[in-house]
Amino acid sequence: MDLPLVVKIGGSLTDHAAAVVGEVLDAGVPALVVPGGGQFADAVRALTPPDTPAHWMAIAAMEAYGWYLSSFGLPVTADLTVPDTPTVFLPYAALRAHDPLPHSWAVTSDTIAAWAAGEIRASLVLVKSVDTLTRAGVPVAAVHAPFPCDEVDPLFLPYLFDRRIPAQIVNGRVAGRLRALLSGEDVPCTRVYPSI
Repeated sequence: MDLPLVVKIGGSLTDHAAAVVGEVLDAGVPALVVPGGGQFADAVRALTPPDTPAHWMAIAAMEAYGWYLSSFGLPVTADLTVPDTPTVFLPYAALRAHDPLPHSWAVTSDTIAAWAAGEIRASLVLVKSVDTLTRAGVPVAAVHAPFPCDEVDPLFLPYLFDRRIPAQIVNGRVAGRLRALLSGEDVPCTRVYPSI
């Protein structure tokens, strides 16, 4: 049986948001869409608040980007549930209620998306501005154990493996690639295979 799907749309794709949302809608998959932080979170970083205020401010920044993504035709929800149609998840209330992650810049919207996927027993697609994760500058197509890399936050891969959440990292800047991946086609990406 196929798992439900969480699709995290990175904040680096703000200038491509309409096209990325269009591909999610075109694929017709009932995904819970987790927004990144992007320039909204960068504004928080620039203020350099202490860790706990920064954590909640950055999550509020994700909500701002989520509302922006909704402007391209996606409904929004604060409920951490599997939707019937592609829906943007506004994470602030759920994260305040559970407070499951460290208050640190080592945690970004990548790991928050992984947490959401784990909570609803979903697989995760991270839509970024890179083709793959890299190890020491070398593209990695398949991940079977955590390793340090620059494309995701340091907690992300260990979190996936600890909670056995399958994931794929795909480039949202390549037209049609996300739609193809969501439709089950084989595309250039990184696939994370946590041990069962």
